[in-house]
Amino acid sequence: MSSHLETESPTITLYALQTCSHCKDTKQLLQEHGIAYRTVYVDMLVGQERNDTMRHLRRVNPTVSFPTLVVGEKTIVGFKKKKIEAALRALANR
Repeated sequence: MSSHLETESPTITLYALQTCSHCKDTKQLLQEHGIAYRTVYVDMLVGQERNDTMRHLRRVNPTVSFPTLVVGEKTIVGFKKKKIEAALRALANR
């Protein structure tokens, strides 16, 4: 596996809102590092998909605040650059 984590299904998921500036900052940081990730815009989901996503989000982040970044088994809430970069390094070194 490359250090850029270029896989078919990224182990990194960003739960975001389209209007959230911290979510945009998190996306930009991941892009700057060349990281493959999946973005879920929670505010764009409807019906069962939204319900399922919210249920999952409550498990990893009970406050359901944004951005919520899931890196492997680690969840980072908010734009915390140093924590995000440390989690990315740890995942790349697995």
